[in-house]
Amino acid sequence: MRIARFSIDGNVAFGAVEGSTAPGAEGELVLDIIKGIPFADFELSGTKVPLNKVRLLPPVLPNKVVAIGRNYAEHAAELGNEVPDVPITFFKPSTSVIGSGDPIAYPSFSQDLHHEAELAVVIGRMCREVPRERVKDVILGYTCANDVTARDVQQREKQWARAKGFDSSCPLGPWIETDLDPSDLTIQCTVNGEQRQLGRTSQMVRSIEDLIVHITEAMTLLPGDVILTGTPAGVGPLNVGDEVAVTIEGIGTLTNKVIKRG
Repeated sequence: MRIARFSIDGNVAFGAVEGSTAPGAEGELVLDIIKGIPFADFELSGTKVPLNKVRLLPPVLPNKVVAIGRNYAEHAAELGNEVPDVPITFFKPSTSVIGSGDPIAYPSFSQDLHHEAELAVVIGRMCREVPRERVKDVILGYTCANDVTARDVQQREKQWARAKGFDSSCPLGPWIETDLDPSDLTIQCTVNGEQRQLGRTSQMVRSIEDLIVHITEAMTLLPGDVILTGTPAGVGPLNVGDEVAVTIEGIGTLTNKVIKRG
């Protein structure tokens, strides 16, 4: 099931996306509004609205976004780094999250903004110290993410909080796909239609199971929390006016335009 969060006529709701997103597919996408929230038992209301009549919002409002650095060997190498012995974890605050179609505001303190296309894991239930065999039980689904990074700031500051946590630095969307095998999916990033990144989730140094076991050894994850699993090689600059799109096989496309911060 594809679950979207959206607003219409000033109201916010979740809905199940119906229809095909495949190129050339006939018919428009519609949302069957969900009774309740997707983190508990819910029913479809049968009330349907066309997707093009609503504004898509970030598919979740996470309490926290836990991100993983250097989880693709070629990406680590392209920035002159070694693959770490243990996963590098960092946070992106909830205020960094935006949805598909929302603008990325170029931070005033940076002159080198980069895109990083990533598979995001959405947590479905409160959990800690999750054993490997139970990892699938705590996952609601998967969505596209862009770990937008002020690269110059990241390189000169020891902590990555400003470089990766500024407002609008965490686009998520367009929706959550709950029925997906994430082990070998194509990840692509384009800027103004030109391909920049192309990789597969099978290239991850550490699997999603590894990451969730590692993270939950230290902290409790809450429903709606998001894990960013790392980016493949090909990261590069973004400029004001650019349109950046992250496409992940089996999920869809997350699109955002870069604007000058007002």
